[in-house]
Amino acid sequence: MRKFFHRLSKHRFLFEELVKRDFKQKYKRTVFGMLWSILNPLLTLLVMRLVFTRLLGRNAEFYTTYLFAGNLMYHYFKESTVGGMSCLTGNAHIFTKIRVPKYLFLLSKNVSAVINFSLTLVVFFVFAAFDGVPFHWRFFSILYPILTLTMFNIGMGMILSALYVFFRDIQYFYDIFTMLLMYLSAIFYYVDRYPPEVQRLFLLNPVFCNIKYVRVVVIDGNLPSLAFHGLLLLYGAAALALGALIYKTQEQKFLYYL
Repeated sequence: MRKFFHRLSKHRFLFEELVKRDFKQKYKRTVFGMLWSILNPLLTLLVMRLVFTRLLGRNAEFYTTYLFAGNLMYHYFKESTVGGMSCLTGNAHIFTKIRVPKYLFLLSKNVSAVINFSLTLVVFFVFAAFDGVPFHWRFFSILYPILTLTMFNIGMGMILSALYVFFRDIQYFYDIFTMLLMYLSAIFYYVDRYPPEVQRLFLLNPVFCNIKYVRVVVIDGNLPSLAFHGLLLLYGAAALALGALIYKTQEQKFLYYL
């Protein structure tokens, strides 16, 4: 870990420039600029609320907050991983000429996603207040699922970016996967309406688990169990460890395929 921070500090200037470049490229020639990081999940929330409120949330309390929590965490996951997938191929002209840690490019994408997520998180709390959700000290605990999901995002980004170097078709498969994942993450419907054995299957979905943590804290006003905390940490650490292993073992091959 000390070596990681030392190398990150050594290439601090490059890292900062990568983050700035990612922002400029993402919002280049747009009228609203960074405002799109807020408008995108809000417009998605509006569509889902219009479609699903009468079907699934007619008698549900705080359904808007329930929807927003799901959208918030899912879009953070999707933005981080989709952006991270092309971080190696998009920066091959840099690391094929100079020796720099490959993970810098992935981390810069994740920093951009974290900033966008933070802006939307503020709007989420505003919506929760308008929805009548009572605020309490437990709200600070949602930093935990944000941390574990960030770990998971970075790990998945490493895995996807490595696969994308060797198999460009992965981007099309991932589009289908993220669409399926959205429906399996209970963003707009309630899991507790399913039998207990089916509910337990949802725990195999790391994105759903992080969404559930936020909902339990914000809407129910409770803290999840220690076992649930451990499950989130397990998913994040496992993805991060696997991604780091792939980067370490395949790093030299990246140069030959790019």
